[in-house]
Amino acid sequence: MSALHPRTWARFTMRQRLQRYGVLLACALAVAWALDSIDVIWPWVWDSPAQMADLFGRMVPPDATNLPNILWVLLETVNIATLATALAVVLAVPVAWLAAQNVTPNRATLWLGRLILVSSRSVNTIIWALLFVAIFGPGIVAGIVAITFRSVGFVGKLLGEAIEEIDRRPVEALEATGASKAAIVAYAIAPQVMPTLAAVAILRWDINLRESTVLGLVGAGGIGIVLQGAIDTFRWQEAATVLLCILALVIAGEIVSALLRRRIL
Repeated sequence: MSALHPRTWARFTMRQRLQRYGVLLACALAVAWALDSIDVIWPWVWDSPAQMADLFGRMVPPDATNLPNILWVLLETVNIATLATALAVVLAVPVAWLAAQNVTPNRATLWLGRLILVSSRSVNTIIWALLFVAIFGPGIVAGIVAITFRSVGFVGKLLGEAIEEIDRRPVEALEATGASKAAIVAYAIAPQVMPTLAAVAILRWDINLRESTVLGLVGAGGIGIVLQGAIDTFRWQEAATVLLCILALVIAGEIVSALLRRRIL
């Protein structure tokens, strides 16, 4: 009987296949519903390659006439990212302490810390920038504060997780000697989480460098102001120069952050 009807191996059972096909069908229906609900103008989509070619043709060759001003504003962009990252790290340390289960004073402070982290990460940088432009007015101050508020949640969450994962043995050893809370933090907790804090700060600086390039689109300072001005006045060749400078800045930021992380880790 086994020779006449050999068994065949199958990766999935019939029930598993039906479940997989059902999931794929549900995903396809969800995508179709999403496309139908956003009212896509399909003729514009089909015409987009020709429009892109026309736009890029207008950008060639890039116009470097305004390059000194572009480089100066690019330096302002770096300063926004650097100051915002430094301020975010300072603010994120106490928030991370409150949000870490193993060191937070009580449940109320735990949920307070986590509420701050979630609130910070839930709002996009551009939304923060729009809010602070309304408060501080246009300029780099609004950009710095916007990126700071966005970065606190990122740095605080990763630092809080690092605090929760510390080795408890050095802490218990110092507690057994009657050491103070400050001594426990300085000699048992801080040495374990400082490498993580440094690595996260460098990573966040790299992210902030890219995010600060678009803050000018909403009036929050940085190279985005120059880019928006070039686009609004149809100076496409100057816009190409700005885009190339932004690309060079992002690549330089990647190289610097990679070198710094390598030295730390």
